[in-house]
Amino acid sequence: MEVSRIFDLLTRYEKCFKVKDNVLAGKENGKWILHDLEKYQKTASYISCALLKLGIKKGDKIATISNNRPEWNFVDMGIMQIGAVHVPIYPTISTEDYEYVLKHAGVKYVFVSGNEIIRKIGHILKAVENIEDVYSFTHVEGYKHFNEIIEFGKKNQDLNKIEKIKTSISKDDIATLIYTSGTTGFPKGVMLSHDNILSNVKASQDIFPVDQFSIGLSYLPLCHVYERMVNYVLQYKGVSIYYAENMATIVDNIQEIKPHIMTTVPRLLEKVYDKIMAKGRNLSGIQRKIFFWAVNLGLRYQYDRPDRIFYTLQLNLANKLVFNKWREAFGGNMRSIVSGGAALQPRLAQVYNAAKIPVVEGYGMTESSPVIAVNTYIAGKRKIGTVGPPLKNVEVKISDIGEILVKGPNVMKGYYKDVEMTKKTIVNGLLHTGDVGTIDEDGMLKITGRVKEIFKTSMGKYVSPVLLENKIKESPFIDQIIVLGENQKFAAALIVPDFEHLSSWCKIKNIDYTTNDEMITNRHVQNRIKKEIDCFNKQFGDAEKIKKFKFIDHEWTIDSGEITANLKLKRSLIQEKYKKEIESLFI
Repeated sequence: MEVSRIFDLLTRYEKCFKVKDNVLAGKENGKWILHDLEKYQKTASYISCALLKLGIKKGDKIATISNNRPEWNFVDMGIMQIGAVHVPIYPTISTEDYEYVLKHAGVKYVFVSGNEIIRKIGHILKAVENIEDVYSFTHVEGYKHFNEIIEFGKKNQDLNKIEKIKTSISKDDIATLIYTSGTTGFPKGVMLSHDNILSNVKASQDIFPVDQFSIGLSYLPLCHVYERMVNYVLQYKGVSIYYAENMATIVDNIQEIKPHIMTTVPRLLEKVYDKIMAKGRNLSGIQRKIFFWAVNLGLRYQYDRPDRIFYTLQLNLANKLVFNKWREAFGGNMRSIVSGGAALQPRLAQVYNAAKIPVVEGYGMTESSPVIAVNTYIAGKRKIGTVGPPLKNVEVKISDIGEILVKGPNVMKGYYKDVEMTKKTIVNGLLHTGDVGTIDEDGMLKITGRVKEIFKTSMGKYVSPVLLENKIKESPFIDQIIVLGENQKFAAALIVPDFEHLSSWCKIKNIDYTTNDEMITNRHVQNRIKKEIDCFNKQFGDAEKIKKFKFIDHEWTIDSGEITANLKLKRSLIQEKYKKEIESLFI
């Protein structure tokens, strides 16, 4: 059936797929709670009825601030079925940004996950005048529970009215307002219509090798358009969706449900790889040799090379001896892992795919709903080191300065209450992404940096810091890095070591320390990481070589402010926060 509004996904599910009890699932008190389609549909309708009775009209804004859970979907559909606009907000942004978004959007009702959010922003929720009430998915003293709005909706059922409203909703109506976690200033509200998002769902759904008998694991925030769009893709294909409890339980949740598909950001793949490598380094004798033989073989992997007969035979042996254990770590059934949100190191794509853990990389942004290009599982439409070909309904051009320009039905309606910024971002129908890239001879898109992040040294040479950072992060000793050098004679860097790996190395080398600061000031540690940087410098041009660097003794996190909610560096904030350290690099 035709799906033209997002809530049509529920009708499609009913007509196209077999009845099952695990359409959606979440974990409560250590037990998976399953929800069938009937529960999903009825709960969404009760929410619609309740909101109508509370006076919500088409275009009104309703916010959610929650971790991933089935209830998020119930509210999502309930809001959109009556033409209201869903404003999903990250549970991890600053209190200042919460207040701005809630006021700027004019949010009338807020659904929160529970006490953790209330403790953080309860005072803001009560102070924002446009908010009429707050509902919590779990019990919080002094706040209405989610069940109250469900019961209110049951008592005020008017399903005929809901159906009438649904028929009046156009595919071009705004479905959601998503505030981007900008690296500078207040977030911008991106207006996306039903058609914006569904055009992306339909164009990308064939990429996912799953069906109604498959299980998907979701752990990335549903408030981010990337996970949300994939969430709709899985519902479009009838896949059962299980929501991970939190970041710390992902490994356990994978073992419990043995999923066929999940989306991720590179950081998780990096952490899993680093832990596997740490275990390999603890092996001895022939086991250690076989392990690293397999890894080195994996690092030579390329798609679609039938001519490498001897390599293929070796790889088959490596899969039996070593990589089978890697697959077990991902549940043993994984058919697809789609990585996005940041650049995936080619070595990770190589070794995971060599191990028959099918990782593909894609690219997009909130303003494009989000996918612009993505690698596929089809020969000739994938290439490691690229983000794949553009979607079939998306046109990509490269401007004279190398900026990626996008045109298609997925391009946003604009920024909420910001006509001028919209005009600057969408020019003659082309979305200016702010990213720099190239399209190779095979039609694959390759991201090479950000327009604003490229800097020029005092010698007149241009440097793309993102390319250097992604390469240097291949070192197991380096967790995070920012490359600097605007108007300076050379490039330099602030480096956050991988303290877990560094600690293991210090133990092997009998280096004593009590704090991170003591560890990174040790002469042997500094020399070891300098050796890593020197190796990478051999691969860089003269202007790109990292001549000086300083260590930071703590990890950069969302809470400490150095990275955004979708794990991108807040460059201007870092440069201000570590101003003295940076100045000392260029003395």
